Amino acid sequence: MSLLVKAGKGREIADITPQRANWQHVGFRALRLDVGEQEHWQEAGRECCLVVLTGKVAVAAGTQHWDSLGERSSVLDEQAPWAVYVPAGEPLTITALTPAEVALCSAPGQPGREVRLIAPASMQRSVRGKGANTRYVTDILPQTEPADGLLVVEVITPSGHSSSYPPHKHDLDNLPAESVLEETYYHRIDPPQGFAFQRVYTDDRSLDESHAVENHDVMMVPRGYHPVCVPYGYQSYYLNVMAGPKRQWCFRNDPQHEWLLQLPD
Repeated sequence: MSLLVKAGKGREIADITPQRANWQHVGFRALRLDVGEQEHWQEAGRECCLVVLTGKVAVAAGTQHWDSLGERSSVLDEQAPWAVYVPAGEPLTITALTPAEVALCSAPGQPGREVRLIAPASMQRSVRGKGANTRYVTDILPQTEPADGLLVVEVITPSGHSSSYPPHKHDLDNLPAESVLEETYYHRIDPPQGFAFQRVYTDDRSLDESHAVENHDVMMVPRGYHPVCVPYGYQSYYLNVMAGPKRQWCFRNDPQHEWLLQLPD
């Protein structure tokens, strides 16, 4: 089965389940909602992080309700998204107030945590890399914030740049050096007719796939290194969802390419 999941054209853009991905932890859905449309979520054994990618929505989760969340007209706007953490077993209802795009990120979880709003001002934003490896990162649900398994982050990669680079992996239980985390990449490209390239490969090349990813496509990363390259003239956005048996993001760079970290600015 290909690691590339092409975008749906209708309401449902993507629906990655553990069964479809043939793994244990990460679930991911992306949806387009018209004004007044609703989406419901509730799973006894899975926690969820709702990310409002664009548009405005009303959200009811557990006993809490927010009349209007969302400010972005584009995922490339210079601001972090609104998000809501929903623990396992709690109901979630999303109602679109404007045309909206939302992501539902999920992983195995236990009941008992609190529903909470994750406001843009609470999210850490940072710059990683240097030169043509520079990219801009927003930590939506990092390991420093409470959850059972989920890690959620978004990355903007400028025209002609690379990211998740030098290539790194997190598929070996060898803490503190490396952790086991499945991952999805939900890609958005601007202008939307563009594309980026992503490769997923292991040291022994038992897994080695390279794909041109287009707007709204998803790449599944069950294991291995997974760099992204963006052609000149286009910007890349992607939303990463990670989860594994231990909620720690510890990665190993490909030793063949680690010398790139020594290049001058």
